Amino acid sequence: MHTDEEIIAGTTKWIRDVVIGCNFCPFAAKVVREQRVRYVVWQYLSDEECLQGFINECILLDKDDSIETTLIILPDAFPEFDDFLDLVSSVEMLLERQVYEGVYQVATFHPEYCFAGEARDDAANYTNRSPYPMLHILREESIDEALESFPDPESIPERNINFARKKGEAYMKMLRDACL
Repeated sequence: MHTDEEIIAGTTKWIRDVVIGCNFCPFAAKVVREQRVRYVVWQYLSDEECLQGFINECILLDKDDSIETTLIILPDAFPEFDDFLDLVSSVEMLLERQVYEGVYQVATFHPEYCFAGEARDDAANYTNRSPYPMLHILREESIDEALESFPDPESIPERNINFARKKGEAYMKMLRDACL
């Protein structure tokens, strides 16, 4: 079992080496460099506790503009990707019910992430495969601003898929696993 500090260290290494290093998110480097990412580790929470904690994080973001984004790390929860997707669906419905739709959005990462319709061993899945299950709360306003200044933002997913497939599953897995 890892401590919260070790889990956060592995997550920050993954962000630095994979997300930023592979340029999967061209907007991440600035936020990381400015230290505006909040990392929280939740151990052994029920679905209901995760949902309440998620809303509490949104409320915190409402109150604290110094935090640009929050990564909720769930190291011991949702080992099965399908169970994680059920949580994500609940989180998205909760955003709508709590009138946070259009204010925040959630990006998702999981060690077994698999895009719909893709093979589990497709290297492209590693664009969203992380050391731990994670919910990433993003400010919609910040996303809009970043996309306005980025040429052809629609090309980002395809570029990421092509990069991962070119590198191959073994390479992408090695990069991710080096963060554990």
